Amino acid sequence: MIPNSIIKAASEIISEKELSEKLQTGKRLRVKLGVDPTAPDLHLGHTVVLNQLKRFQDMDHQVVFIIGDFTARIGDPSGQTVTRPKLSAEKIRENAATYTDQAFKILDKSKTEVRYNSEWLGPLGVEGLLDLGFRYTIQRILERDDFAKRLKEERPIALTESFYPLLQGYDSVAVKSDVEIGGTDQKFNLLVGRELQRDFGQSAQVVMTLPLLVGLDGSKKMSKSYGNHVALNDSPSEMFGKIMSIPDNLMGSYFDLLTEEDVQAMKKLHPKEAKMHLGSLLAAQYHGEEAAKKSREEFEKVFAKGSLPDEILEHRSSQNRIYISSLLYEAGLSPSKKESKRLIEGGGVRLDGQVIMKDQEIEISAPVVLQVGKRKFKKILSAL
Repeated sequence: MIPNSIIKAASEIISEKELSEKLQTGKRLRVKLGVDPTAPDLHLGHTVVLNQLKRFQDMDHQVVFIIGDFTARIGDPSGQTVTRPKLSAEKIRENAATYTDQAFKILDKSKTEVRYNSEWLGPLGVEGLLDLGFRYTIQRILERDDFAKRLKEERPIALTESFYPLLQGYDSVAVKSDVEIGGTDQKFNLLVGRELQRDFGQSAQVVMTLPLLVGLDGSKKMSKSYGNHVALNDSPSEMFGKIMSIPDNLMGSYFDLLTEEDVQAMKKLHPKEAKMHLGSLLAAQYHGEEAAKKSREEFEKVFAKGSLPDEILEHRSSQNRIYISSLLYEAGLSPSKKESKRLIEGGGVRLDGQVIMKDQEIEISAPVVLQVGKRKFKKILSAL
């Protein structure tokens, strides 16, 4: 019998019959999730699958959390329209360093087996890779929607990308997983693992896909690369502020995918009230009740009353005379000087509370507060 909480959260289970049979054996199942450290932060989108893993842990099953330090060198092509940029081994190690700490904000450490797929993919070598290649066909690989779309649009597909599903699938063979969980965009990769297990004489894993969380832009899935994410390592006030910027029409799915709240009851609330409640819930979950309370008070102070935050990060300017566009960029308030100028011309930049409509050189002799939009502040100090 599959608990309702497991079925309710899943988009698809292949197959429910097999999962039910595995659960009825009384065996402690090995439930797998793989995450590639292509960025330093896990975000709320990752917590959708992490919460499902936690439900299995609450049933006393073993979670196998795989950090894809080897597969990150290729980059998962799922949902990608172009080949991902190649990451250095050093960058991958740097990104992976805090993954477990972030995952353990949800998972029970005592019921989690952490593995790095370089353990088995590294020693695989050319001979092992060729063996995997013989077990699958190019036709099957090219069936996946993202590859088919790129072929149609005459966009390049790196040969290494075609090996990604096989390498992820081999992870399932290496750890002998009984269940693998991933987002709906991972279905192809998960099914490859199921087939490879059969090919290696193992019992095929059950594949379970979960919905993708839409990001703050209201259109694309939440992703660091799209800049529409809420990171688990965001400060409490930043996390709360980002939640308040979620489009109203997404509130139902956010409550459904990220909390155990009654979604229908939440839909009856005014959107602002619903966001305040959600922001408080998530800030408390990842930073504690006191931090959540302070974040809510800070938000009301800054946005409802137009006051400055109690704490503002400082940035020391590289020079005492500097253009505002350059200052925005070096202070980390804008991704580029070009974007800085766009923000200025759009009226989104304030200097000591005054709206700046034209890029100009300013002299910094005393600390000033630079603000972008409603949520980004930096106290600018003069150069040494």
